[in-house]
Amino acid sequence: MRKLKLFFKNNKIWCTIVIILFVLVILSIYGLSKLESFYRVMTLATIPIQILLVFVSAAVFVFMYMISFREGGFTNLKKRRIKTKNIEISFKKVIGLEEAKKESLEVVQLIKDRKQVQKIGGKIIKGILLMGPPGCGKTLLAEAIAAECKVPFISMAGSEFVEMFVGVGASRVRNLFKKAREYAYTEGACIVFIDEIEVIGRGRTFSYMGGGEETNSTQNQLLVEMDGLDNKKSNVIVIAATNADENVLDKALLRSGRFDRKITVGLPNLRTREQLFDFYLKKVKVVPEVKVDRLAKKTVYKSPADIENIVKEAALIATRKKKEFIDMKDISESMDRIDLGLETHIDMTPKELEITAYHEAGHATTIYLMHPTDDVFKVTLKSHQGSLGLVARLPKEELHSENKNELLADIMVSLAGYVAEKIKYNTTTTGVSADFKRAMTIANTMVWNLGMGSKGFVGDFSVISKEKMSQRLKEKLNNETMSIINSCYSKVEKFLKANWDAVEAIVKRLIKDKELDFDELEEVMETVGKRNSKTGGLIVSGFKE
Repeated sequence: MRKLKLFFKNNKIWCTIVIILFVLVILSIYGLSKLESFYRVMTLATIPIQILLVFVSAAVFVFMYMISFREGGFTNLKKRRIKTKNIEISFKKVIGLEEAKKESLEVVQLIKDRKQVQKIGGKIIKGILLMGPPGCGKTLLAEAIAAECKVPFISMAGSEFVEMFVGVGASRVRNLFKKAREYAYTEGACIVFIDEIEVIGRGRTFSYMGGGEETNSTQNQLLVEMDGLDNKKSNVIVIAATNADENVLDKALLRSGRFDRKITVGLPNLRTREQLFDFYLKKVKVVPEVKVDRLAKKTVYKSPADIENIVKEAALIATRKKKEFIDMKDISESMDRIDLGLETHIDMTPKELEITAYHEAGHATTIYLMHPTDDVFKVTLKSHQGSLGLVARLPKEELHSENKNELLADIMVSLAGYVAEKIKYNTTTTGVSADFKRAMTIANTMVWNLGMGSKGFVGDFSVISKEKMSQRLKEKLNNETMSIINSCYSKVEKFLKANWDAVEAIVKRLIKDKELDFDELEEVMETVGKRNSKTGGLIVSGFKE
């Protein structure tokens, strides 16, 4: 009965038109019956032509309207309702995201127990903001919430509200929430999911005339609709997702009463990455030698979408090679293609190849034996993204900050290629330019921003205008930067000379095989009595042309 009542309420105009047309038809039939036979036949004969002319006129009008207004219906909203029975995503099927799922389950319980919450005078949550890097499962989590609550789910992207004509986006927001209220009225509750909320939710801008951009009116309408959500009559919950920083969004969106709950959906940890690899590798054929724990350690800072892409790319590589099963070499090649780009072929002279090998061996030896947190993922003389060779390095576990020793180690790693060239040839090449830039940037940041110099300069001096800073202070800070560079140079030079046998062993193997992964590098190091047990995400220190 409610649905029938809602139908007549939403279609008043059409119902009125149908009734009027019905009355007109009855009157026409009655009028024709009163005419003489000759006039009645003539009138009936002209009716088909009149109907045809009406249709032609209507078609011309619609065609002109579409031409003038670019397919018309700017305010037409492509509404998409996904019934919960079609969403087969439970929290059990969402891999990882334990903290996010824990917070989401509280929201699910509130929605399920909404009558009890209202009974004691409380209100259920109006809005939930999912924040985190792309590819981490925010949309999946929103669908899981809807599936667990067994309520309708309407999904739209922020970009679908944006148009060049003012007022169109606002109209689409009104239509969206109108539809959501209808579902909530008939089904008990409804979840609206807006992906890429930053498109319409970023800080509003206003001109001196008091107006604003098109997105302003769209966002204003969103704010009004969320304020108008009466959870006692229509239980509409808005879930939004963003990859942007929270500060990008307008403060009005984030205040209490709109997006009441913020849930961070972050990158997976080691255990979750193992579960993800196990899940995706079960969908393809792999050799038994492929170990998920090893792969998880090689993919620090990778998102679930990245891991899925690695497995898919490995399957394509194996297929091109006419193989029936995916092996570790295919997965390694897949990681290279995704992280380092496609291999490009550059013909180098034997001398240039040898210089490049010493340069990369300097980097690799320093990372492998000296760096406190990082390990070598791959050393290669193959060209990727314009480099003659490169060393890919990875931290053994997720890190969220770096201390002074780690930053100094980064500088020494950057200088190691230059030092290796200097020791071997007593001269250097232009390939050190990118390394120098990185080393100088780190040292400058340590002194000017982080108070990590040795002369007691504490503070972030970058906030002081260079014009207001004394020349003497600038000279002291710059001298401190150069002191760090020179100190790191001396240490890495002493270190490489003491471990030159390891450098030579890597060079010999590199020239022969062109590429070494972590396991092969370990074999080389063991031949010269060097050993390191560090393992584990991907930063690149390259040798640029």
